[in-house]
Amino acid sequence: MSSLLFLEIRAQLVEQQKCLEQQTEMRVQLLQDLQDFFRKKAEIETEYSRNLEKLAERFMAKTRSTKDHQQYKKDQNLLSPVNCWYLLLNQVRRESKDHATLSDIYLNNVIMRFMQISEDSTRMFKKSKEIAFQLHEDLMKVLNELYTVMKTYHMYHAESISAESKLKEAEKQEEKQIGRSGDPVFHIRLEERHQRRSSVKKIEKMKEKRQAKYSENKLKSIKARNEYLLTLEATNASVFKYYIHDLSDLIDCCDLGYHASLNRALRTYLSAEYNLETSRHEGLDIIENAVDNLEPRSDKQRFMEMYPAAFCPPMKFEFQSHMGDEVSAQQPVQAELMLRYQQLQSRLATLKIENEEVKKTTEATLQTIQDMVTIEDYDVSECFQHSRSTESVKSTVSETYLSKPSIAKRRANQQETEQFYFMVGPCKCYCFSFHLHDI
Repeated sequence: MSSLLFLEIRAQLVEQQKCLEQQTEMRVQLLQDLQDFFRKKAEIETEYSRNLEKLAERFMAKTRSTKDHQQYKKDQNLLSPVNCWYLLLNQVRRESKDHATLSDIYLNNVIMRFMQISEDSTRMFKKSKEIAFQLHEDLMKVLNELYTVMKTYHMYHAESISAESKLKEAEKQEEKQIGRSGDPVFHIRLEERHQRRSSVKKIEKMKEKRQAKYSENKLKSIKARNEYLLTLEATNASVFKYYIHDLSDLIDCCDLGYHASLNRALRTYLSAEYNLETSRHEGLDIIENAVDNLEPRSDKQRFMEMYPAAFCPPMKFEFQSHMGDEVSAQQPVQAELMLRYQQLQSRLATLKIENEEVKKTTEATLQTIQDMVTIEDYDVSECFQHSRSTESVKSTVSETYLSKPSIAKRRANQQETEQFYFMVGPCKCYCFSFHLHDI
């Protein structure tokens, strides 16, 4: 293992710390943006709530002094259009309160949650930083120990090689000296013979010393190698443990509670928005029920009951005799009355047939008018298709019943049909007048 690898791991540990710090800064910035967003949204909701309240109050003030309002406060027995009007105003006030509530939830609940998450994230990072510092210190201690053991092994191994080289050199010198000793003795003088023996002894002693030194260095090298292998295995295990387990646990410490808390904060927002929609739909359902009950016949009955003096049928006319005159059917008069009676019966039969024909025409015309005014031209769901572009939505709207040419044509047809209806309307059917002197 080279020293470059030690430096690389040290640099990587520093980079890990920077990454965790950057992640925390990004989270804090994100949470700050969320706080600013919901604070601004709360302001908008508050302003919208106030505007809705002003709108409702403006029209409520106009209706408080009316007879309809007094009747509404008593029993709510109103004409169906007026009832729809009051429900619309109530719905506006309801939405005003709901949006004020939404603003309050944002300010005092959702934003507070984001503030707490930001504080928790910063605190968790500080604690994780302390743990990381200790882990890095322990890991560097192990790496330094490995580096020391490795250097010791390399040193002892180099000394062992050097001792081995010197030993081999001594062995070669010994072999040379022994070779010289094998020469014929009679050619060598006594003094030279003594020197050779002395030289051999010196070489033998030097060899013994070098052999002992080599053995000592070889043993140190073997021990250092074994220590190096054990330390190497322990270091690899420590590095593996740090990168596979400790580092993951360290990130988990930084993440502790972050996602769960953010989940709860955003679900508070979702709950508020969904409940706002639920409340709005409940109010709209009430209005829809009132719209379904827009019934002209019931309103006609209510209208007439509201003004009984104007619409109550008068008493029947009764025959009032003059000066005690009594009606008597004398013979000449009786014949004339019978003839008039028969003529009246014939005329009534003719009128009945004519009335039936007019009635059929009137009913058909009325049905045509009702079909015109009850056409289902109120579905604007295509305008809220978010998957489409704004241009396509506008073009779709312009080609439908909402376009001005289409509306103008339909209104012209409706007015023409209405004019025909009033020409042959219900009053024509049932109020054909005739006079006795015409028969």
